[in-house]
Amino acid sequence: MENAKKNVALLAGCQAMLFTNNVTLISLAALAGFSLADNKMLSTLPATAYVVGAALTTLPASFFMKRFGRRTGFQVGTSMGIVGAAVCCLALWLHSFWLLCAGVLVLGVYNAFGQYYRFAAADSASYDFKAKAISLVLTGGLAGGIIAPELSKHTTDMFAVPFLGAYASLILFCLITMVLLAFIRIPPPSLAERHEPVRPLAQIMAQPAFIVAVTGSALGYGVMSLLMTATPLAMGLCGHAYSSTALVIEWHVIGMFAPSFFTGSLIKRFGVLGVMLAGVALEALCVGVALSGVLVANFWWALVLLGVGWNFLYVGGTTLLTECYRVSEKAKAQGMHDFLVFLTTATSSFSSGLLMHRNGWEMLNYAALPVLAVICAALAWLALRRRAAAAV
Repeated sequence: MENAKKNVALLAGCQAMLFTNNVTLISLAALAGFSLADNKMLSTLPATAYVVGAALTTLPASFFMKRFGRRTGFQVGTSMGIVGAAVCCLALWLHSFWLLCAGVLVLGVYNAFGQYYRFAAADSASYDFKAKAISLVLTGGLAGGIIAPELSKHTTDMFAVPFLGAYASLILFCLITMVLLAFIRIPPPSLAERHEPVRPLAQIMAQPAFIVAVTGSALGYGVMSLLMTATPLAMGLCGHAYSSTALVIEWHVIGMFAPSFFTGSLIKRFGVLGVMLAGVALEALCVGVALSGVLVANFWWALVLLGVGWNFLYVGGTTLLTECYRVSEKAKAQGMHDFLVFLTTATSSFSSGLLMHRNGWEMLNYAALPVLAVICAALAWLALRRRAAAAV
């Protein structure tokens, strides 16, 4: 148990560094893309490239760690983060939009490996500690949400080339992650994990709990990405200063991760489906606030609610997923879950720029409502199935 708690603390530190990179990219990718792109409709493509890089790597990363272990995988992923940040710096220096997209794509590889921090914590935790371990690792993102916007305010214009200093700072955070990883003691893949029978992926995915876990995680993340990616552009078009945008993004990320201190306890008390349903309600409330005006306060409240809703859906979906696989199947199940999450997020991120350019901020928010209705229907379906099974 002590080793599990130590791993959770160290993995939370790694999560903090990962999300410092994530939030810096979220805050600046669309703005940097807008400054470099000849076609402004493509301004969110760098942000999309980050998600695409993660989506393409998610399954290979999972199987790599099954073969070589979690820590080795995390070290490889962090190394790719350093390479990607260096390529982004070169792209800004050369004023190359497509090289920037390539660099952010490589940074997405780092993100893909880093997404398994929460699963690594769950792997070494007892059944009762599992949901709390997942949520506590995600609290590391809270530090990233505070550090990144404040740092980007000071590093964005550090050099003559705009944004160069902010992207260069990403290398430093990857190096800190390397140090933290050196102290993590994650058990190597067990014999059972390597050699026990594995069901076909289609059979694993056909489980109702798997379907709902992916639906909640992927579509909840997709709505969050759709609205969050466009927020810096929307605020800029409304005449708000970048300092206000950075503040909104900072509090959005606080909303994403601060609830992780108690999300695990909420799941234990009210059940995973109840917490996920609360997440849907909060994301719907975010849309209502966003549609009520374009003051900084509207953006602030909308993004905080969006962050908390994402947390409930993502932690809930991850916890529900752990019910769906055997030890020998975790690489396959976890990898497919995260692949579908990133595929959905990549689609919503790219659509965000197009919808924002063609239809505006208001229609972008309306587009989120049918997606939330699908999540709500999936949760109701699983709840009814479980109630019927319990009554038999």
